[in-house]
Amino acid sequence: MPVTLRAKCLIVGDSAVGKSALTQVFHSDGAHFPKGYSMTVGVELCVKNISIPDTNDTVELYIYDTAGKETYSDYAQQAWEHPSVMMVVMDVTNENSFMACNRWVERVKAKAGQHIPGVFVANKTDLEGRRVVERNKAEEFAKGKGLEYFECSAKEQNNTDAPFYYLANAYYKLYQERVEVMKTIAS
Repeated sequence: MPVTLRAKCLIVGDSAVGKSALTQVFHSDGAHFPKGYSMTVGVELCVKNISIPDTNDTVELYIYDTAGKETYSDYAQQAWEHPSVMMVVMDVTNENSFMACNRWVERVKAKAGQHIPGVFVANKTDLEGRRVVERNKAEEFAKGKGLEYFECSAKEQNNTDAPFYYLANAYYKLYQERVEVMKTIAS
């Protein structure tokens, strides 16, 4: 019997790091990249089904693309209750966006109330000539926070699917582990 799991995916990070672009490129299977910058006010929600390899099961990702501007922070955080997975995004050309990531991780963890799978995404790798946050520094941060690290370019549609697929599979794995625990308790 196929299973469909629903997972709440919070995408957080400073404004203009590319959270909405990543979301839109992934959601549209690469058909849509936003040409102009439009700041997210509050939260934008989209849903995408991800098939789990070697199963008939699916994870339905409810992707909460949240505002990165502090002005909208309180409003956006109202939608953060009980996240299943998280994606923290930074811009490789913006040191401040990297420095703010610790704050974003802590805010989501406070709302989760438990350990949840997460990824740390370094976006805008197409701007390599303007890069100021080195890969090894970002990888070290991700490892220290228990996050899987990904580099991508929403504009070039390079590696944009990988973090979402990772999160869906990690959530599915947690579900499988819980099922096994329940079986053990029941027997």
